[in-house]
Amino acid sequence: MSISRTIRAGIAASLLVLAPLAARAADITVFAAASLTNALQKAADSYKAKSGQTVALSFAASSVLAKQIESSGGADMFISADKDWMDYLDNKGLIAHPTRKDLLGSHLVMIAPVASNVQIKIAPRFDIMGALGGGRLAVADPDSVPAGKYAKTALGALGVWNNVVDHLVIAENVRVALAYVARSEAPLGVVYTTDAMAEPKVKIVGEFPDNTHAPIVYPAALTKDAKPSAQAFLDFLKGPEASDIFSKAGFVVLSNGH
Repeated sequence: MSISRTIRAGIAASLLVLAPLAARAADITVFAAASLTNALQKAADSYKAKSGQTVALSFAASSVLAKQIESSGGADMFISADKDWMDYLDNKGLIAHPTRKDLLGSHLVMIAPVASNVQIKIAPRFDIMGALGGGRLAVADPDSVPAGKYAKTALGALGVWNNVVDHLVIAENVRVALAYVARSEAPLGVVYTTDAMAEPKVKIVGEFPDNTHAPIVYPAALTKDAKPSAQAFLDFLKGPEASDIFSKAGFVVLSNGH
């Protein structure tokens, strides 16, 4: 797993290095959390149809994207899957702080392959090892990736993290964790509701109580060197058309994003 993980991480890093090249042909460049892939692409397509402006989207773990912005820029806007990585850039003066808004929210769920017969009731001290049946739990990297950090916190609050910590398959972002379960390479995984809704090869088998982890919030902000045209796209993302796209994808549209 370590070799394949290294290869995938290298590919992801290469794609991010190439992102500024792709952005040269676009009016606006957005770095966004991987869990936003489907919905944000639809929003960008709608914006292009409405405005004629093209939006280049680069998706990866929020941690990877924040580090990319820190090291070499390349983005007009950053949308993180947690406040920590937005705070990281904010504290370094790399975003335009007045533009920062909490755009979306989500929930954390346990998923299984769609054909699985596993039954889980997520509760304190639940039998996660029995549910895994000797397999591994797919999670995004709990040391840095928001979805993995939320998963670690939730499983810890329920008293089962120490049971499962040596039985994980760690992914570089939440969509890779989703793929492990979709391909039946892992019997269970922890992702956002929106990821599960976007993948027909998985099903939700349990929902984590919101009080087991910090609120899942997606802050959005323009970078300090953003092109002037980027503000209009951020305004669009806070408007009714994009809000409808996000709601249909399962996101919680936050009122203070408007």
